[in-house]
Order: sequence, then C-alpha cells, then structure tokens
Amino acid sequence: MGKSQDLYLQKARKLIPGGTQMLSKRPEMFLPNFWPAYYDRAKGCEVWDLEGNSYIDMSYMGIGSCILGYADEDVDNAVKMAVDKGSMATLNCPEEVELAEVLCEIHPWAEMVRYARAGGEAMVVAVRIARAKSGKDLVLFCGYHGWHDWYLSANLADDKALDGHLLSGLEPKGVPRALKGTAIPFGYNETKQFLSLIDKHKGKIAAVIMEPIRNYYPKERFLETIRETTKNAGIVLVFDEVSSGWGLNIGGAHLSFDVNPDIAVFAKGMSNGYPMAAIIGKADVMDAAQQTFISSTYWTDRIGPAAALATIKKMSQNNVPEHLKNIGEKIQKGWKAAADANKIKIKVTGIYSLGHFEFKYSNNLVLKTLFTQLMLEKGYLATTSFYASYAHKAEHVEKYLRAVDEVFKFISGTIEKGNPTEYLKGPICHVGFARLT
Repeated sequence: MGKSQDLYLQKARKLIPGGTQMLSKRPEMFLPNFWPAYYDRAKGCEVWDLEGNSYIDMSYMGIGSCILGYADEDVDNAVKMAVDKGSMATLNCPEEVELAEVLCEIHPWAEMVRYARAGGEAMVVAVRIARAKSGKDLVLFCGYHGWHDWYLSANLADDKALDGHLLSGLEPKGVPRALKGTAIPFGYNETKQFLSLIDKHKGKIAAVIMEPIRNYYPKERFLETIRETTKNAGIVLVFDEVSSGWGLNIGGAHLSFDVNPDIAVFAKGMSNGYPMAAIIGKADVMDAAQQTFISSTYWTDRIGPAAALATIKKMSQNNVPEHLKNIGEKIQKGWKAAADANKIKIKVTGIYSLGHFEFKYSNNLVLKTLFTQLMLEKGYLATTSFYASYAHKAEHVEKYLRAVDEVFKFISGTIEKGNPTEYLKGPICHVGFARLT
C-alpha cells in the first residue's frame, strides 16, 4: 500500500493511541487504507507524500491553520529570524507586547491579551478567566470548543449508560462526573432556547461561550440579544474565533456583525501553521487572570508571536479575507453547478472561506468515500469540505471544479445503478463526532 500506509498501519497505530494526534487527520476519516497519511513537504497548496507523489490540497489546508498557504516565505523568514535570535530565554520576548498592541488595535474594544499555543487550551484559559471574574461555575455554550473537561462535561448524562449521547461518537470517559451540569449547550440561532436557559439558571451563570459564526450566518438580533442579555446579567461573553477568525475580515468575524464580546479567542489561521493562540478582552475582565494561576513555559516562546505578526501583516497588506471569500464562493457555486448538471442531491453550508457539502442520500458516507477516492486518483486531496487559502488561485479552482464535475458524473451513474459500493477500493470512511449545536 506504500510507505505512508505502511508507516501508519504497521507502526503509528501500534505506537500512538488512535494512530494520529488529531481526530481530523486520521486516514480513516478520508479513505481507509489509501489516504496518503503522511507528507514529506508542502508548499503553497501542494503536498508531496513520502513516495514523492504530488497532490493539490483542496480540503482542509492543515485543518484551517495555513490561511496563507503552506511554507509561506514571509512567515517562514520571520520564524527563521526568531530561531536565529533564540526562541526561548529566561527573559521575555518583546514580540509578545508588539502582538498585543496589534490585536488591540484591530479590536478597539479589547484592552489586554494573554497567550497560549493551541485553540483548545486557549479556550480553557478564557473559561478560567470568566469564572474567576464572575465567581460562578456554570457555562452556557454554543458550538465546538475543543477536547477539555469543561466542554466535554456537557456529555455527562443523568444516566451513566447514556454518556456520550449529546456528542455522537464521543464518550466523556475520564471526565469527572462531578462536572455534570456545569456546561449546558444551546443551539445556534435559537434565541428562545438561549433566553430560557438564562432564565432557568439566573444568577448562576459565569459565562456564555460561543462561535459567532460557523455553518450559518446569525439571524437578525441573535448575537445582539445575547450581547445585551449577558451584559445586563453581568455574564462574561466569550467569542470562540479559533475557526472563524480572519476568514471574513482582518480579525474576528464578530467585527463584521458589530457585536463585541468581553473576551475573544484566536488560534489556527493567525500564525499560518505555527503554534500560537491569543485570548483578548476587556481590561476589567482580563485582569481576573491575576486572581488565579494561568502560566506555561512554552506560552513564552518567540516563534509563535513572530509568526503571528508576519501572518497578520501579510493578510492586511494583501486583503487576504477578500481573496478567501472570492475563492470559496467560486468553489461553493461550482459544487452546486456540478451537482445540478449531474442530477446529484447535495447540501452546501458554511461561510465561503470554510465551505462544506453533504450528499443527501442514505448512503452518504459511501458516496463521500468514493468522491475522495476518485479525486485522489486525479491528484487532489479532497473531501466534502474546502478551506480556502491565499495560495489557492483561479487556475486551481478551475481545474478542481472540472475534476469535481467528472467525478460527480461518475457518482451519478453509480447512484442510478444503485451500486456505488462496488467501486470502492477499501472500507467506507469513518464519521467523526457530530459537533454539538
């Protein structure tokens, strides 16, 4: 099966629980036994596997982390300078102050900044600060916020036998049952549900944690109602911009809706593939970080801030969000056009920079696997999602959509004959956990 599959099946799955460090990167999520699994090098939107095969990445672009493209020269040069000057020392790097100034300039409502190196842990910091500020424990949340206990505690059902029923495919094993009831979900755009929870838990809520946007745009007054309600009740409002940040504008998506939180959290795209995360917020809220213990050695390295500064500078100079919008819009329209032309039923969702489609059939995972298999044969890393990057150009989109049309035509024929499974070279792809709300 090749070097990559041998490395994964014969070694990684024996040495690493689950085979990979991230669920979203497991080969079984794409094309079991045939997904390349490992890369030798990557540049722009091109990836080479261990055997030297080249692919154009029209899928996740490093799970949304490489918003400028792989191995961007400007960002990499800034990182190389940081390495040459020493990435770590007993003293602090001045870049962390410079980055804080930049982030607060982009978000005038924010006055103070703390750092982490990953989105999930940054959300833990935000929740800790919110609880420290309010002196309360309960959190209402909407959307996906990582793997930590505070979030997965929402999956602790009243009946132990039902643990995991809220997030399909995820069991909260290892999460203390004492946390049950400390994190309660509400649906996106479900204003009445949100207000009902606010009323039910009046006086007990520390924070409302939510993604300001993900698959759908907010309905009229949804975000405004949440902002007004939390402000009136003295509840800390936290916007998780780990996925949505930088895709609609320079900064957080909330800037496009003119609704400012008390805390906003960034990671992924802000540093183009180098570990970096930021928690920004209002001074009176952020200052609560001094009343609790939040500290880590590698939150002080020089590489993360240097990469973030270079990434934000390049995004600003080249109006990257507008490019992401244009590319993503072409992709989504192209999916719909190819589906209509070949009489395939799909549903397209997501903002333009983070698009998704779903085959609307009972055997959708079979069709998804077949799509991935056929696109891989044409030289594309592709699935039913597309995350745009600055490295994606018009020629990439045109060639990709031609390939999509050809693949949809073939899949349409298998649907008509009722035999798509016969064309799979391996097992059906796995389904990940269903993201709550």
